[in-house]
Amino acid sequence: MARPAAGVQIDKKINPFKIRRNTMKCKKFFAAAAACLMVAGFAACGNEPTPVNPDEKVFQIGICQLVEHPALDEATRGFQEFLTEKLGDRVQFSVQNAQGEQTNCTTIVNQFVAAKVDLIMANATNAVKAAREATSDIPIVGTSVTDYVSSGLVASNEAPGANVTGASDMNPVNVQVDLMKTLCPTVKTVGIVINSGEENSAIQAEEAKTAFEAAGFSVKIYTVADTNEIQTVVTAACNEVDAFYEPTDNLIASNVPTMSNITTAAGKPVICGEGGMCDSGFLATYAISYYELGRAAGEQAFNILVNGADPATTPIFFFDVSNLSLVINEQVAADLGITIPEALQ
Repeated sequence: MARPAAGVQIDKKINPFKIRRNTMKCKKFFAAAAACLMVAGFAACGNEPTPVNPDEKVFQIGICQLVEHPALDEATRGFQEFLTEKLGDRVQFSVQNAQGEQTNCTTIVNQFVAAKVDLIMANATNAVKAAREATSDIPIVGTSVTDYVSSGLVASNEAPGANVTGASDMNPVNVQVDLMKTLCPTVKTVGIVINSGEENSAIQAEEAKTAFEAAGFSVKIYTVADTNEIQTVVTAACNEVDAFYEPTDNLIASNVPTMSNITTAAGKPVICGEGGMCDSGFLATYAISYYELGRAAGEQAFNILVNGADPATTPIFFFDVSNLSLVINEQVAADLGITIPEALQ
């Protein structure tokens, strides 16, 4: 692949960004075991917890995480830590991981409803959908959901309208297009591989297709139904595209090494929508912090439980574009023969 031309600039309207580089050192993240109910109390950090009064309520929160991968793990961790800082011993968490299965999400949230938890935190779109179908009474706070409205979870972002609110991981795709231009200026055709069963992935793929085409790229969208199809589909796609853009698709995020081994060997860079995917083998992204996303959801939950806020009137949280961080996997860049421009260093 040709090296980028010197002096290429990212759109100044979105600078400055925090910069984080990755050299293929793996990070260890919190993960919940499937089908195992965990009750955890995290030690407070930062702020002093609210003093515990024996007569005050201890809040029971059920957490349903769709699948184990760094982004969702960090969102869960941020959610728990925010609430523990605020409530100390007055909050307990029951954490379950659905291992990527919608039926497991349904089983988990039904258990929470039967246990009469005070609030459900649903991590990822399918988890929120399962919770919403299971109860119209218990407050639900979602996280790691891209578009609550298009997914049919809320009436509007400003006034959700029922028992569901949450924090969105919407990542402005235009900045990723600019990053592709800067790091990979010879790319003409972009492939997008998504899980056919993730509605939010389809939404993101169409938005990305529109943005890349508006910038002069050709775009091809490929779908996979499960992990077993990734190798075959990606290998075939490498013969048809110059590079890939991967949105925050949970199936792909859980299988980045499988895809990156193929794309890197074929000389195809992958720009993606989340920092943990770069840590696992993709080239680069402008990333939100899923830990901070979880904390934002935790603040929503606190206001609902303690301050009496109504999910129906609690707006969906969105990150400001200025809070994105540039993440570049320098080892992958070297493997692809890409020189990182000074503008990104």
